[in-house]
Amino acid sequence: MTTGIAILGSTGSIGCNTLRVIETMGGRFRVVALAAGRNAEKLAEQVARFRPELIAVENDECAREVARFLRAKDVKLPMIRTGESGLIEVATYMKAETIVTATVGAVGLVPTLRALEAGKRVALANKEPLVMAGELVMRTARESGAEVLPIDSEHNAVHQCLRGERAGEVKRLILTASGGPFRNATRAEMERATIADAMRHPTWQMGAKITIDSATLMNKGLEVIEAHWLFGTAGEAIEVVVHPESVVHSMVEMIDGSVIAQMGVTDMRHAIQYALTYPERCEGTLEPLDLTRLAGLHFEAPDMTRFPCLRLAYEALAAGGTVPAAMNAANEEAVQAFLDERIALTDIPVVIEDVMHATPAEAADTLETILRIDRLARANARKAIAHLTKVVSA
Repeated sequence: MTTGIAILGSTGSIGCNTLRVIETMGGRFRVVALAAGRNAEKLAEQVARFRPELIAVENDECAREVARFLRAKDVKLPMIRTGESGLIEVATYMKAETIVTATVGAVGLVPTLRALEAGKRVALANKEPLVMAGELVMRTARESGAEVLPIDSEHNAVHQCLRGERAGEVKRLILTASGGPFRNATRAEMERATIADAMRHPTWQMGAKITIDSATLMNKGLEVIEAHWLFGTAGEAIEVVVHPESVVHSMVEMIDGSVIAQMGVTDMRHAIQYALTYPERCEGTLEPLDLTRLAGLHFEAPDMTRFPCLRLAYEALAAGGTVPAAMNAANEEAVQAFLDERIALTDIPVVIEDVMHATPAEAADTLETILRIDRLARANARKAIAHLTKVVSA
C-alpha cells in the first residue's frame, strides 16, 4: 500500500533529501502535497517530477511564477495555495498520511499543530514547534493519537537508541555537536567572524539559519529543549558533548552504566528514511560507515563561555513557560541581523539574553499566548539590535 507524503519546506535541504529518499523506495510513498517559500523554479521542478495534487507558496507573486514555469514545461497545474493558510492546507491534506515538517523557524508551528490535530504522523525536522510550544505540541499529539518522529539526526539517533528500552532505565541523553567552524577559535576571532566564516560548517551542508545556529551552538541548545519534550527527559539529564567527527550522532546512558550510541555517515537521508519507514527498517542505498577509515573519535565538553547560546537555552528550559519561545524569537531575529551584516556573530547571544530578561514569562498553555509572546519578543529583539547597531556606528 502506498503512503501519501506531504512536505513542508520541500525546496530546502531536508525537503530535497526527503524527495531523494522517496525516489529510492520503490513506489512505497507518493508525494501528494508540497509547500515551499519563494523558490519557484525549484518547486516547479519538483512538481514536474513528483506530480503532487496540491502545493503552497509564500505569496501570489510566487504562485504565478510557479504556474509560469509549469506551463513552460507543459505540466498540468496542481491546486496552488498561498501563505500560512496554504501551509496548513498542505499539512492537513486528506490524502497525506505522513507530514514531513522541514520549514525553518516559527512559521512551522501552526501547520505542525494542525497536522497533529488531524491525526497525521509528523516526521519533524523543524525545531521551533517543540522549542516554542513543546507542551502544547506533545499534548495535541497525545489527544489525537498522532505520532511524532524526529528527523534531526541527534533526536533520530536517540529514538533509535531507545528502541526496546524502558524509560525508567534511562539515566541521561547525550547529544553530540560538531563544534561548528569556531570550535577552536578565540573570542576575538569570533568577534571578527564574517558570514562566510560562519557558513563553513565542518561536516554538514545545511541552510543559512541552521548553519549560523551551529556556529553559535544555539542549534544544540534548541535540540536540548526538543529532546526534553520528545523523550520526557529533564534538562539536567540531557548533556551536550562536542564530537568533531560527527560520526556518533547521539548516545543514551542507562542506569547500569551502559552507553548505547547510534553511528552513521553524515547524511540526513539515513534519519529521513528511518522516520518515514518506522517501525520497519528498510534496505538503504547509501554507502555504510567504514570504521576502518576513521582516524579516531574525539569528545570534549562545550565551552559555554565562548558559546553562551547553549547556556541560555538550558536557562530557558529551566525557566519554562514562554521563556523558550521568547528565546527562540530573539535568536531568529538576531541571526537574520547577522546575515544582514547589522550585528556581529558574538552579538547574537547578547540580543537573546536581553530579550529573555525583557519579555514577561507566562504559562505556555495556549497557542494564542505563545504567538503573542513570540511577537513581543521579536519587537524587543529588534530594539536590542537597533541599539547594538547604533553603538557600532558610533
